[in-house]
Amino acid sequence: MTRTFVAPTSLDDALAALAAGARPVAGGTDLVVGARQGKAPLPDDLLAIHRIDALRGIEQADDGGLRLGALATHEEIVAHPAIRERFSALADASAIVGSHATRAQGTIGGNVMNASPAMDTGGPLLCVDGAVTLRSASGERSVSLADLWTGPGATGANPDELLVSIDLPALAAGSGSCYVRLEYRRQMEIAVVGATAVVTLDGGMVSDARVAITALAPTIRRVPAAEQALVGSDGSDGAVQSAARATAEASAPISDVRGSAEYRSAMAEVIARRAIAGAIARARGEDVPIPASPALHGAH
Repeated sequence: MTRTFVAPTSLDDALAALAAGARPVAGGTDLVVGARQGKAPLPDDLLAIHRIDALRGIEQADDGGLRLGALATHEEIVAHPAIRERFSALADASAIVGSHATRAQGTIGGNVMNASPAMDTGGPLLCVDGAVTLRSASGERSVSLADLWTGPGATGANPDELLVSIDLPALAAGSGSCYVRLEYRRQMEIAVVGATAVVTLDGGMVSDARVAITALAPTIRRVPAAEQALVGSDGSDGAVQSAARATAEASAPISDVRGSAEYRSAMAEVIARRAIAGAIARARGEDVPIPASPALHGAH
């Protein structure tokens, strides 16, 4: 079978190739590794999008929100001042994706469309109500991340649609966020258990809270019971513990080579507690280093 490879510089040419059946690839950090491991063969028709400048960049909106181009790399994300200050959980996540080489080449668009329930950036994007713009030759549409991910490795995007950007609405004043994962090593790790928390404080009380789990369900998802345990509280240790317990109870992990379901369930409460405590600390103006996982690894 004839294999084709195209690398256009315009978005219109890329969308035309998609309509003809090509498969997009950006950094290739997931696609190539998957092929080498025998998980899936390389597509017959590849569309390289790395030359399309329209997909690059991180733009700040006047209201404090952000637009991430699909080709924004994890290295660019973790270095961006606005992300480190206002979307710290995303910086936490991008800072620990793969290795230094992975972060230099891997893109946020590829990460999102890979739809792994263990992706580090998914929880932070979900907890800030992120939405993607999908474009095809016939038009474009906006889809929330909650609706985009339909299962492990599956999205609701049509074959002829390309993710062009991710929009992050501004967070309210007094907000702090944190992403933590269980770590065995510092490089080339895939989340065994991960948790994200975004907390808004008003007068010392939690006025809004969002909590999400990673690698603990078929898709990355929020945990309403944990959020309810925090809202209206003063962010005390008791409230944090209640929310962490609710997070563990909402998990539905599987057993694989990286950890048993029982171990993941046991660690879910620990990791959630660290993420929630980190978010509250940041909302209070306390210094929690980026990435948070190594800094909080010794926390109870």
